[in-house]
Amino acid sequence: MSSNDPSTAPGNEPTRPVSYDVSYGDHPSPIPFTAPWVYEIHFPCDPRGPRIVRGTLRAVLHAHGIGELADRAELLTCELATNSVRHTKGPVIVRMHWLCPALRVSVWDASPDLPPFAPGVAMPDPAALALCGRGLPIIESLADRWGGCGYVDGPNGGPGGKTIWFELALGGDFRPPPPVLAA
Repeated sequence: MSSNDPSTAPGNEPTRPVSYDVSYGDHPSPIPFTAPWVYEIHFPCDPRGPRIVRGTLRAVLHAHGIGELADRAELLTCELATNSVRHTKGPVIVRMHWLCPALRVSVWDASPDLPPFAPGVAMPDPAALALCGRGLPIIESLADRWGGCGYVDGPNGGPGGKTIWFELALGGDFRPPPPVLAA
């Protein structure tokens, strides 16, 4: 039987092969490159969470045509998400926010304790630090901007916590790519 011939399903109901239309059909067309968007991932305090976030972040950035930010964003996001899992007991929320030409990634956790270092302040030499404690110097050196803030109330009226965020900007001579359909 050829792939275009109807077949019979177990319930003797005729079926046809499924075809996928590459046009957008009934779906909305992709948002313009310069339009803002937000993706948010909630995960429990689980050591698998940062790996899941890393893969999702990479897929989102490539689907939106800003894959050039993926390596730095992936490293910095994974660092913040891993710190949240290691040093808190509650859930973690990672938010990716595109405001052309900058990507802001923020990581919320239930701990109200802000990091001991502030943006723009001299960081300790990463080589002088133990295996732990190198995250913020990495963020300071690779992010275009970063910061953090504490909250009295958390998401959905829950307990407070903190958010640490960073921004990565595209180069000054970027050209918006044509819209693509991600699989």
